[in-house]
Amino acid sequence: MFLENVDSSMKPLTKKILWLTIFSIAMGYMESAIVVYLRELYYPNGFGFPLVMIGPDIGLTEVLREAATIIMLIGIGQLAGKTASQRFTYFLYCFAIWDIFYYIFLKLLIGWPESLFTWDILFLIPVPWVGPVIAPCIVSFVMIMLAGSVEYFHEKGKNTKITPKEWTLFITGSLVVITSFVWDYFKFRSQPAAIIPSVESDHLFYDISTYVPQWFNWPLFLIGEGIIIFGLLIFIMRMRNS
Repeated sequence: MFLENVDSSMKPLTKKILWLTIFSIAMGYMESAIVVYLRELYYPNGFGFPLVMIGPDIGLTEVLREAATIIMLIGIGQLAGKTASQRFTYFLYCFAIWDIFYYIFLKLLIGWPESLFTWDILFLIPVPWVGPVIAPCIVSFVMIMLAGSVEYFHEKGKNTKITPKEWTLFITGSLVVITSFVWDYFKFRSQPAAIIPSVESDHLFYDISTYVPQWFNWPLFLIGEGIIIFGLLIFIMRMRNS
């Protein structure tokens, strides 16, 4: 009843943003709940590196779950947006809210991470992405800035179509940021002394069962974020001058 009363008194845009936010927070809780279960099964003494080897069935399920999560976020962006730029930025907004609340709920449920600089496994496709928790949080806040800027100018009646130059900056910056997340892992794999077990093992993560992150490439990460923010500033200036 409360939500119905709030829903009827809101402007369409405000109502849309509210429900996108609620959806993303709920997804964040679902994600954190699954991780709580996985850690109870595989890390009863607390999560840490190196990763525990898991069977192929559970491993494949986990990889497909990550892929399904991204598909769901893309889908909600497609349903909520009217233009290509809106659909893209709604995806970014939902992704950012989901990711931030994923860590908030983990902190509330199991008291993890210990700090914003605690190492985490961020993604598994196609190779492990690792980094301190604060790094994906920074990415998420920049995503929210970009999504908010596009929606703001769209409501002002501007043509918010993202130009090829801006797309180039966003994509380039994103690739640089992703490289910073996989940098330490590839550095580990390139070491002659690294113990790389056979890929024929029937356990997922068997090839990284000795990998412990050592150094996060902050310079590369900040360069990537700087490129994205530069693209955002170009977009904002163009909108103001149009």
